[in-house]
Formats: sequence, C-alpha cells, structure tokens
Amino acid sequence: MMANNVMIMDHPLIQHKISMMRAATTGVKEFRELTSEVALLMGYEVTRNLPLKQVEIETPVGIAKTNVISGKKLAIVPILRAGLGMVDGMLSLVPAAKVGHVGLYRDPETLKPVEYYCKLPVDIQEREIIVLDPMLATGGSGSAAIQFLKDKGCKHIRFMCILASRQGIEQLTSDHPDVPLYCGAVDEKLNDHGYIVPGLGDAGDRLFGTK
Repeated sequence: MMANNVMIMDHPLIQHKISMMRAATTGVKEFRELTSEVALLMGYEVTRNLPLKQVEIETPVGIAKTNVISGKKLAIVPILRAGLGMVDGMLSLVPAAKVGHVGLYRDPETLKPVEYYCKLPVDIQEREIIVLDPMLATGGSGSAAIQFLKDKGCKHIRFMCILASRQGIEQLTSDHPDVPLYCGAVDEKLNDHGYIVPGLGDAGDRLFGTK
C-alpha cells in the first residue's frame, strides 16, 4: 500500500522517457536530455495545486479577469550531484524560482547519508520548496535533505524523484508523512549495495559521464 501523499506518474510520455533512461545503451548526452525532459513533465503535476489569485490584466482589446500564482514563491533544491540534472527542466516551467543546493553522499559501508555542502536562498523558509533527486533508493539521502530543510525552518516541502524503490518510499513517508512524494516509476527492490533493481544504474555517473 502506498501512502496517501505518494503520487506515481502514469503519463505515457513520462513512462516512455524513463524506459529510455533505463537502457544501458543510452549515452550521456541523451540521458541528460531525458532527465531534464522527465523533470519538466513531472513538474506540471508537482505544481498542480499551487494557489491562484484573480487579477485584472489589460489586453489589447479590453480588461481580463484572470488567474496568477499567489502566495509563496518557489524554490528548487536539488540534492547534489544527480539532482542537478533535473534543475533545467523545472526552471523551464518556473524560471523565476530560486535554486538552493544540498550536498549529500551515501557512505558505501553504512549506506547512511553524509552532508558535505549546503547553500540555500536567504528567504528559503518563506518559499514552497521542491526537492529534486532522480533516485530514491534507501530513502536515507532524501529523508536527510528534508530534515535539514525542516531544521532551517522550512514548512512547505515536496519531494520529486524519477525512480524510487518501495523501500525508499516507505522510509521517506515514514520519516516525513507531511511531505508529498512524486515518483516517475517504482521498482520493487534494492541490491546489496543499495542500488535500485532493475533501476537505471547510478544516475550521477550517467549524467556526468563518470562511470
């Protein structure tokens, strides 16, 4: 059973592009493009319930009563380094969003997240935050990043990943039941190294050609 705040994307374009990302024959350039494209497509759903307010706008032929986004502004926070691959796709939707960065790596022995970098907008507490990471494997890094933002006073957080394991979803929703989770696809298990199986390999390595 998935928690009520977990949304699995079923749009055909998202599913098709994730399938292409999974292929071992997909090269660095195409993998980067696909990552950005999937982030853009998912971004439509992640931002679906942003609040609106009515304004009056003068058109060339009259006055229109129409809607614009109201309330808190957006911040995009990729988890380094793989989350960087999703930033351009999201910024193509919301180019005025500010971008913060949280650097975490997974200790290969303990599989626990270790923080090594953090740079956030000064008004991060006042913004609607979308945390980006292509992979939600054990859930440790995603959960740690969310907790770090909460410790900074952030209250409006969403988490967006392209591929998740069931274990990662259970971990993140258990640690942060108040944080909506958006996934492009879900795989059943992890291997002994904490990689999603069948997955798509190491997203960071495939994005930056370091495998």
